Amino acid sequence: MAILAECAICRRKQATKNKVCKCGEDLDKAKRSKRVRFSIDYLLPNGKARREFVGYSIQEAQIAEGKRKTQRYENPRILEKAPDERVTFRQLADWYLGLEKVKSKAYYPTMKINLESFNVEFGDVLISQIRPMDIENYQARRKGTGYSDSYIDQEVGAARTMVNKAFDNDLVGSNAVTVFRKVKNLLKRNANARDKTLTREQFHRLMACLPRHTREIFATAFYTGMRKGEILGLTWDKVNLKDRVIQLEATDTKDNEPRKIPICDELYRILKAIPPPIHDNHVFQYGGKPVSDIRASLKRACKEARITYGRFAKDGFVFHDLRHTFNTYMRKSGVPESVIMEITGHSTREMFDRYDTVDEEDTRNAIDDLQGYLQNLDQSGVLDKKEVSPT
Repeated sequence: MAILAECAICRRKQATKNKVCKCGEDLDKAKRSKRVRFSIDYLLPNGKARREFVGYSIQEAQIAEGKRKTQRYENPRILEKAPDERVTFRQLADWYLGLEKVKSKAYYPTMKINLESFNVEFGDVLISQIRPMDIENYQARRKGTGYSDSYIDQEVGAARTMVNKAFDNDLVGSNAVTVFRKVKNLLKRNANARDKTLTREQFHRLMACLPRHTREIFATAFYTGMRKGEILGLTWDKVNLKDRVIQLEATDTKDNEPRKIPICDELYRILKAIPPPIHDNHVFQYGGKPVSDIRASLKRACKEARITYGRFAKDGFVFHDLRHTFNTYMRKSGVPESVIMEITGHSTREMFDRYDTVDEEDTRNAIDDLQGYLQNLDQSGVLDKKEVSPT
């Protein structure tokens, strides 16, 4: 057996004693910054060679090498199986959901639900036995039971992310990654872009119909434009009522970028009235536990307030539309687009435009502005009357 180091620049596999790669990369420096992947090369009982990536430290490689030596002595047949031939989807999901970095993500509860849906069908199936057609059949079955294309894509995306992470940690081979990459999303790019914005009058009607624990969450979304996952995962250590700002860390946001969100007077009053936590530090709780979903409450409130609910209903409203509403009202109030993007966490202009709705009021105001501008030109005498008089 032999331990090899992989250059982070040219991917050349070489002896661990090398200090500089042939491409010029300083291997010692790369090792200290955890950019060098280590692998072990060994022969299987059938005489075939195998290369197995084992981690980003020489200590991990040495431990793996020792383990393989023990297996070769005690049970050599097990070495003939590739890593993904020994792990089921459920085992991989348990490993992934147990990672501390994953557990700290704002989207962790959603990821857990998505992977559990996959576990229902693939939990006991070896990763190596899953084929693209199996996932495509899964998509078709989910769609047949009424799930939206975007939700199904979210489920498949969660599984794909998990498999990619497992590949990076050498728990599965490249074939498993290829299987999930071959499966196309059901929803075309930007096909689910929405233009629904909530009027101020509709906002007040819904606030009056919502239960308290949901009303606080609803108001936070309306006044900050935060995503649902960011709000439900919000803890009091991220809320500074003295300086009136919400400080999200990179691990709290979808784009992994820290963000500061100002708290307006109305939201300050709402947050100030929330009782202090006893056992859990989450801001929004119900029965002493963090709120995990508000769809049922919101659906009932929409019915009571006579507001159409549902993504696929005509002019239907869903919680995520509050993000559109915030962007649109901020733009109408004259806030520069760069400032809005900083608050909402939109890293590209394309995504910002998706959440900024131009409505009939905007077009009417544009015509009024044009008319006023032309009238000012007439009154100031800028227009040359000879040019506009009939010949």
